[in-house]
Amino acid sequence: MSEKSDPKTDLNQPRVYQIRINGHLGLQWEDWFEGLNITHEEGDTLFTGHIVDQSALHGLLKKIRDLGMPLVSVNIIK
Repeated sequence: MSEKSDPKTDLNQPRVYQIRINGHLGLQWEDWFEGLNITHEEGDTLFTGHIVDQSALHGLLKKIRDLGMPLVSVNIIK
Protein backbone atom coordinates (compact mmCIF):
# COMPACT_ATOMS: atom_id res chain seq x y z
CA MET A 1 0.00 0.00 0.00
CA SER A 2 1.49 3.36 -0.99
CA GLU A 3 1.18 6.38 1.25
CA LYS A 4 0.17 9.66 -0.33
CA SER A 5 0.99 12.93 1.33
CA ASP A 6 -1.80 15.40 1.89
CA PRO A 7 -0.57 18.84 0.81
CA LYS A 8 -2.90 20.44 3.34
CA THR A 9 -1.18 18.71 6.24
CA ASP A 10 2.30 17.80 4.95
CA LEU A 11 4.35 20.84 5.93
CA ASN A 12 7.48 19.44 4.28
CA GLN A 13 6.05 20.07 0.81
CA PRO A 14 6.79 23.39 -0.97
CA ARG A 15 4.18 25.96 -0.02
CA VAL A 16 3.59 29.64 -0.67
CA TYR A 17 4.03 31.63 2.53
CA GLN A 18 3.49 35.24 3.47
CA ILE A 19 5.63 36.52 6.32
CA ARG A 20 4.86 39.95 7.79
CA ILE A 21 7.31 42.01 9.83
CA ASN A 22 6.86 45.43 11.37
CA GLY A 23 8.78 48.19 9.62
CA HIS A 24 10.12 48.71 6.11
CA LEU A 25 12.91 46.61 4.65
CA GLY A 26 14.33 47.68 1.28
CA LEU A 27 13.87 45.67 -1.90
CA GLN A 28 17.64 45.06 -2.08
CA TRP A 29 17.13 42.37 0.61
CA GLU A 30 15.26 40.03 -1.80
CA ASP A 31 18.44 38.09 -2.62
CA TRP A 32 19.27 37.62 1.07
CA PHE A 33 15.74 36.32 1.61
CA GLU A 34 16.18 33.67 -1.08
CA GLY A 35 14.14 35.40 -3.77
CA LEU A 36 10.98 36.01 -1.76
CA ASN A 37 9.01 38.94 -3.12
CA ILE A 38 9.20 41.97 -0.82
CA THR A 39 6.30 44.42 -0.67
CA HIS A 40 5.21 47.09 1.81
CA GLU A 41 1.77 47.50 3.34
CA GLU A 42 0.58 49.77 6.17
CA GLY A 43 4.02 50.22 7.76
CA ASP A 44 4.91 46.52 7.44
CA THR A 45 7.10 44.50 5.09
CA LEU A 46 5.62 41.39 3.47
CA PHE A 47 7.74 38.51 2.20
CA THR A 48 5.79 36.27 -0.18
CA GLY A 49 6.89 33.20 -2.09
CA HIS A 50 7.61 29.48 -2.19
CA ILE A 51 9.43 28.01 0.79
CA VAL A 52 10.54 24.45 0.13
CA ASP A 53 10.15 22.96 3.62
CA GLN A 54 10.03 23.65 7.35
CA SER A 55 13.82 23.78 7.60
CA ALA A 56 13.94 26.58 5.02
CA LEU A 57 11.12 28.40 6.82
CA HIS A 58 13.00 28.28 10.11
CA GLY A 59 16.13 29.56 8.36
CA LEU A 60 14.20 32.56 7.04
CA LEU A 61 12.71 33.24 10.45
CA LYS A 62 16.23 33.22 11.94
CA LYS A 63 17.29 35.87 9.41
CA ILE A 64 14.34 38.04 10.44
CA ARG A 65 15.25 37.54 14.10
CA ASP A 66 18.87 38.49 13.37
CA LEU A 67 17.71 41.77 11.78
CA GLY A 68 15.90 42.61 15.01
CA MET A 69 12.66 43.39 13.20
CA PRO A 70 9.42 42.37 14.95
CA LEU A 71 7.68 39.36 13.40
CA VAL A 72 3.95 40.03 12.99
CA SER A 73 2.68 36.88 11.25
CA VAL A 74 3.50 33.80 9.18
CA ASN A 75 0.73 32.48 6.91
CA ILE A 76 0.45 29.71 4.34
CA ILE A 77 -1.43 31.16 1.37
CA LYS A 78 -1.21 28.17 -1.04
